[in-house]
Amino acid sequence: MTTIRTAALAGLLLLGPASPSFAQHDQHDHTSPKSGWIFSFDAQAFFNLNLQERKFRDFHVAESQNWLMASASRSLGGARFSLHGMLSAEPWTLRAIGSPQVFQTGETYQRLPLIDYQHPHDLVMGATARLDWPMGASWRWHLEGGPVGAPAIGPPAYMHRASAGPNPTAPLGHHQLDSTHISHTVLTLGATRGGVTIDASAFHGREPDEDRVTVEQGPIDSYAARLSWRRGRWSGQGSWAEIAFPDATEFTDHRLITASASFDGAWRRRPLVATLAVGVLHETASGLTLPASLVEAAWQTSTLDQFYARGEFLLKNILSAGGYHPPGFFHEHTLSKIAALTIGYERRIVASRFGAISVGGDATVYAHDATLDDNYGTPFSAHLFGRYAFHK
Repeated sequence: MTTIRTAALAGLLLLGPASPSFAQHDQHDHTSPKSGWIFSFDAQAFFNLNLQERKFRDFHVAESQNWLMASASRSLGGARFSLHGMLSAEPWTLRAIGSPQVFQTGETYQRLPLIDYQHPHDLVMGATARLDWPMGASWRWHLEGGPVGAPAIGPPAYMHRASAGPNPTAPLGHHQLDSTHISHTVLTLGATRGGVTIDASAFHGREPDEDRVTVEQGPIDSYAARLSWRRGRWSGQGSWAEIAFPDATEFTDHRLITASASFDGAWRRRPLVATLAVGVLHETASGLTLPASLVEAAWQTSTLDQFYARGEFLLKNILSAGGYHPPGFFHEHTLSKIAALTIGYERRIVASRFGAISVGGDATVYAHDATLDDNYGTPFSAHLFGRYAFHK
C-alpha cells in the first residue's frame, strides 16, 4: 500500500468537502447556471467535557470533536465541476486512543481493536472532485472520485445529519451504518431523475489506520450501490456494499446492507429533523451477523433552544473482538445485545456573521444483556459542551 503525505494534498483540500456525505449540508447547488467559481464553507467544533461511568473504571475527559469543510464549483458548458475537501484537528484534540464512549467499537489502537472508544478522525476526511452533466431532458449524471471520499453506502454520516447536529458523539452503530464516510481511492458514478438517484462506487476497503495524519492509498477491491430518493420533506436510501478486509484484526470481508429515511419539516410549528436507519453487517468468513437500528431527532423549540435525542438497539461483538484469524480458522464469538437512549439540550448564546456559539449537555442510559454484567455493571454517560458552528 502506498502512502501519500497530506502536504501534497494541501492545495486541493483548501477547496472543499467530501460528497456524498456532504449532501445533508446543501449549501451549494451542483446544477447552478452561474459561471465563475462559487465557494462555500462549513465548520463545527465541540469543546466537550466527556463523562463515562462504568463498572471498575470511569472516564472524565476534556476534548474536542471538530471538522472544516469547503467547496468550490463552477459551470463548464452544460456541466458543473466541483472540488470538495474536509479536514479535522481530531488527531490533536482527541487522545491517540480516541474519545471514551461506553460500548463503542471500530478501528484499532496499537494494533488491537478499539473497545469503549470512538477513534479520532483523520486529518484529511475528504478530498474529491465531481462532474455533473445533463443527459437528455430528464437525466443528470455525476462522476466523482478522489484519494479520500464517501462511497455510495448508507445514510449521510452522523456529523452531516441535521438530526444529529447538536450531538457530540458517534452512534454506537456507526460501523454498521455510516463509517465508510472516510474511504480511500474512491470512484463513484451515478444518475438522477427527478427526486431519485442511483449511484455505484468502487473503492479501497481497508479502514483508516492509526496514523491519522497521512492519507493511505490502496487498490480498488470493494464495491457499493445505492438507491436514494427525495420527495417533499422526506428522503431516504437503500444501499449494499461488499467491503474487502476492512478490519486489520479480522481476516474477513464485510457485507453491509443499510436503509434509512429522514424527515425535515416541523412539529407544532417548530423545525423538526429526524432520521430512522437500520444496518446489517455480515462478516463473510466468520459468519457473524451484526444488526443495528437507530432513531434520532432534533427539535428547535425556539430560535435559541433545541432538544435532541437518539435511541439505538444493536448487536455487538465486544467480549470476543479481534484476533487475526488465518483462513479456515474460526472460534466462538460472544455477541451482546445493547440498547442506548440519549436525551440532550442546547441553547444558542451568540450568533453573528462569524458563526454561532451554543452551550448544551446530554445524558445516556443503557440496557444490555447478562453477558456484559461483570464488565460494565450499570453504565452511564453524560456530556457538557460548547459548540461553535459556521456556514458561509
